[in-house]
Amino acid sequence: MSVFFQHFSTFFSHARSRAVGLVFAADGFLYGSWSALIPTVKSKFGLDAAQLGLLLFTLPLGITLANPLAAWMIGRYGMRQTTIYSLALSSASFALPIAMPSVWLTGLALFFCGLFFSILNVAMNTCATSIEHQEKMRIMSTCHGMWSLGAMSGSAMGSTATGLGVPAVWHMAFVTGLVFFAGLGQRKALLSIREENQESGDGATFLWPNAVLWGLIVLSLCTNLAEGAMADWAAVYMRDIVAAPAWLVGWGFAAYAFFMASGRMAGDMLLLRYGSQQILRAGGALVALGFGFAVFLPGIWTTLTGFALVGAGVSLGAPILYAAAARAPGMAPGAGLATMNTFAMATFLAGPTAIGFLAKATTLPIAFTVVGSIALFWSWKAGNAQGLDPKPSRKP
Repeated sequence: MSVFFQHFSTFFSHARSRAVGLVFAADGFLYGSWSALIPTVKSKFGLDAAQLGLLLFTLPLGITLANPLAAWMIGRYGMRQTTIYSLALSSASFALPIAMPSVWLTGLALFFCGLFFSILNVAMNTCATSIEHQEKMRIMSTCHGMWSLGAMSGSAMGSTATGLGVPAVWHMAFVTGLVFFAGLGQRKALLSIREENQESGDGATFLWPNAVLWGLIVLSLCTNLAEGAMADWAAVYMRDIVAAPAWLVGWGFAAYAFFMASGRMAGDMLLLRYGSQQILRAGGALVALGFGFAVFLPGIWTTLTGFALVGAGVSLGAPILYAAAARAPGMAPGAGLATMNTFAMATFLAGPTAIGFLAKATTLPIAFTVVGSIALFWSWKAGNAQGLDPKPSRKP
């Protein structure tokens, strides 16, 4: 436990790591704020589940198309400037979807949200990686935990504002200003990070996966489907299925994000003790149990408990699988990561939309049952997947 607190003391007392962590938190805060207002957009335009799924498709579409642009911008302007300006543009863009007068303009606004969100994501992760390399300190897992804490806070605040009758446009204008000035306050510390030459080549190369990487990709598709279900459908589920009061609608995603953040914060210690294979197996089981709670016991508190279990279950999926992809035998680390990210983004792109069509054809609880069943497959698959650490590391 003392090691745990020592790590956080170092993280927050170090100006550059703290600045990057706060950028992660601001990015999550923007996304969580938008997530809490998805039911408002659904009602505003009278969308059914399939139509909402198609609308939500536009944000990850922007994310996917912006990946090459993000790499070019970092090479042209540097990771520090790209982080600062993309945070400002993201804060402005996320205020637009809720203000648009038509569903088509809302989709266009979400597309631009995805563009700037993707650029910021690549830039801030590059900053975190550079700090780890330059300062010889581990901060990546904590930074991702900060993102989840920001997402939880944004969703909870957005839901509470809705319940209090605050107009959604006013609330998002407040969020935009808060994130903009918070980012501006970190500018000096961000600019103190030393730029590094970005190597091109295998880091941006797509290679057809070998057998080991295919197994890891399959697991990644499962974890991304669960994450997409929560990000885009948790608030809708709370309102339409659980019939939660307006001020509690966003707390479903908030519970999920809080336990995801908690898992990531404690991730290094858990992996050291139990190993990645056992953690990943347990994570799939927790996700299945969480969706079971939400589907078969659809009360307010049981659903919040279920979503919390889903958050805990998926929390270490991405860190484990991306680290494993970097170690995939027969593939350069950059190529393995790039290849897995291509497939993972496809699931993030199509998963929530598929859930929307399935929910329209059946019901949203049935769609969630399918996602929970896939999590059981993930738990089983992790037990015999190659490339994972079957035993805990003995390194301190």
